[in-house]
Amino acid sequence: MIKNRVSELIGQTPLLRLAVADGAGTVLLKMEQYNPTGTAKIRMARTMVDEAEAAGLLAPGGWLVESTSGNTGLGLALISAERGYKFTAVVDNHSSADKLRGMLAYGAEMLNIAGDDEALATAERDAVAERLAAEQGAYWTAQHVNQGNPNGYRPLARELHDDLGDEIHYLLGAVGTGGSLCGTGRALRERIPELRIIGVEPVGSIAFGGAGAPYHQSGTGSPEGSEIGDLVDYDLIDEGIKASDSEAFETCRYLARNFGVLIGGSAGGVVYKALELAQSVGPETTIVVLVCDGGEKYLDTVFNDDWMAANGLFDAQVVDRLASMLR
Repeated sequence: MIKNRVSELIGQTPLLRLAVADGAGTVLLKMEQYNPTGTAKIRMARTMVDEAEAAGLLAPGGWLVESTSGNTGLGLALISAERGYKFTAVVDNHSSADKLRGMLAYGAEMLNIAGDDEALATAERDAVAERLAAEQGAYWTAQHVNQGNPNGYRPLARELHDDLGDEIHYLLGAVGTGGSLCGTGRALRERIPELRIIGVEPVGSIAFGGAGAPYHQSGTGSPEGSEIGDLVDYDLIDEGIKASDSEAFETCRYLARNFGVLIGGSAGGVVYKALELAQSVGPETTIVVLVCDGGEKYLDTVFNDDWMAANGLFDAQVVDRLASMLR
C-alpha cells in the first residue's frame, strides 16, 4: 500500500507472543516500536495537533512547545515537520541522547533546562514550557492534561479488539502521563467490561504511593515534586504496581539476548510484571502488554554493560527469575 505522508504509517502494529513457561498465561506484546519514530507516543502527538487545529488553536506556520523526556517530543517534531510548524522541546538530561538527536533531526529547537544535572526535572520543564508558550504566543500541548493524549490511543484499542476480540483479560502498561494506558484501557473496557487494567511505574515514582526516589527508567513515572496529571485515572486502573530499574533493564537485556526482542527500558518493567502475573493465572488467560518503544534508543544505557555496572543495576536474581518464567 502506498502512503502519501509519514503520519499515515501510524498504527496497525504487530502483536508478539512470548514463550512463557508451561501452564502460564498467554503474554502478548503490542509492539508500538513499529510506528514512525519507534514509539506509541506518535499516536497521541498527532491527535493533540489534530484537535488543536480543529479548535482553532493552531494556525498555519504556528509554533508548538512541549516539555518532554523524548518520545512525545519525537512525535511532535515529526508532525511539526510534516505540517510546517515550529516546534520547541523543553528537555532535561534524563532523556536518552538518541531521543534528543532524533528531535533535532526532524528540525526541532531544543531547550535544555537542566545544566549538568542528570536528574529528572519534570516540574521545572513544565514550568518553562508554559512560560515560553505564554511569552511567545505559542501553543503548549501540555501532554499531562491534554485530552488529545488519551484520545490518541483509541485506535490502538480498536486494533487490539480487532485482533483478539473479547479475549483480553488483562492490560498492562507503563504510567507516566497516564495517556497510553488509560486511553487504551478506557476504550477497551467499553467493549470488554470485565477487563482488568494494571499500571506499572518505576520504584521511586509517586503516582501509586510510596516514597519518592531517583530512578533511571525514562518516559514513565512521576518523580517526587512533579504534578500527577488528570489523565491518570485511578478509577479506571484496577491496580498500580512498581518495577525496579533492575527488573526493567534485566528484562530488556534478557529478551534481546535470548529472543532477539529489543524493547525500551520502561517497557521491560511492564513485561517483567506481566510475566509474574502470568505465573498465577492459567493458559486460558490473555495478558496484553503495551510496549511503547523499542530498545534502539537505549544502546548507551540499558544495553551497555559499563553503564549498568556503574549504576549498580545488574541483578542475578532477576535473571534467574526470568529464566524460570520464559522457555
